Amino acid sequence: MHLLAVALSLYNLFEAMIEVKQSGELLKTKHHFVVLDGLRGVAALAVVIFHFMEWVFTDPSTNFIGHGFLAVDFFFCLSGFVIGYAYDDRIREMGIANFFKSRLIRLHPLIILGSVLGLVGLLLDPFAATSPDAGMISLLFLCSLLLIPLPIMEERFYNLFALNAPSWSLFWEYVANIFYAVVLYKINRRLLTLLTIIAAMGICLVSYRAGNLLGGWSKDNFLDGGVRVAYSFLAGLLIYRSNWIIRNGLGFAGLAILLFCAFIMPWAKPDWLIEALVVLIYFPLMISLGAGSSLSPRWEKVCRFSGNISYPLYMTHYAALWIFGNYFTTKKPQAEELTYVIIGGVIFLVIFAYLAMVLYDIPVRRYLTKRRSVR
Repeated sequence: MHLLAVALSLYNLFEAMIEVKQSGELLKTKHHFVVLDGLRGVAALAVVIFHFMEWVFTDPSTNFIGHGFLAVDFFFCLSGFVIGYAYDDRIREMGIANFFKSRLIRLHPLIILGSVLGLVGLLLDPFAATSPDAGMISLLFLCSLLLIPLPIMEERFYNLFALNAPSWSLFWEYVANIFYAVVLYKINRRLLTLLTIIAAMGICLVSYRAGNLLGGWSKDNFLDGGVRVAYSFLAGLLIYRSNWIIRNGLGFAGLAILLFCAFIMPWAKPDWLIEALVVLIYFPLMISLGAGSSLSPRWEKVCRFSGNISYPLYMTHYAALWIFGNYFTTKKPQAEELTYVIIGGVIFLVIFAYLAMVLYDIPVRRYLTKRRSVR
């Protein structure tokens, strides 16, 4: 009954969203949502910090950024909004094949780089106790390049992608993109609302059953990732199609603080419900506010930088995290040393992500785009 009441409330909320036209004119002409770019970078940074801290605090309730994993749900919601904004009015003309090519060019170069870094990190980790079988490594690497889940590595907690754990969310991102190209771009807003409500009920069930929304990355919680992307991607798409853009003067700094609060909020009972409400309501609200927020010139460069490195940072950081984890478990450093290592590690990974973007991602995507246009 409790879940039914939540579902009914969500239905009323989404029906109200359909009627909201506060700032529909923002979507009549194409422009770049720079504040949303900046928020994506904030979420990526939260993921990196969370991955460092989860080695130190194995109990998430004692971790100051224990809800950092919810950043993935924010990514999914933002993706739904951006995909709808970028392709709803032109996917019929460009065709499904060209849509898939565009998404592959945008996403896959860094999937490949993350796989290579994961392989190098696995082979050269100075703190690793054992060396995996060569045949297993080869198979893991091939599947990682092709984004095929292969949760066979016990010492890495049966991650879907042992060489680069964050790839699990890219797998579901691809699934969402396929579903968008085949089904979602054709359906009307009311059917989209119904699908979003059904997915919202799935979020509640998954969160209640598991006690949290941490799943999706391992063989034991694989389908949880499908539920998480289903709701958030649909919600982001619904926000776009409903023109639910809320004008506000919070700016990037204000919205960044509000977003970060979701990641550092304390654990409280019932935590499953709190996490569900953050994903169901708070993140869609953040997308609406971010799309309608004003931006002062001094923050524009910050937002653009934050947005540009967000995906490179997300996809290149985890090889270093496995090395850090082995260092932490074998060396057992004191708190002062650990503090310097983590702060230095975060700074290093941000710089590395920037270099990966400038020296690899942008040139590769430019090359692939040029080859595609020639054909």
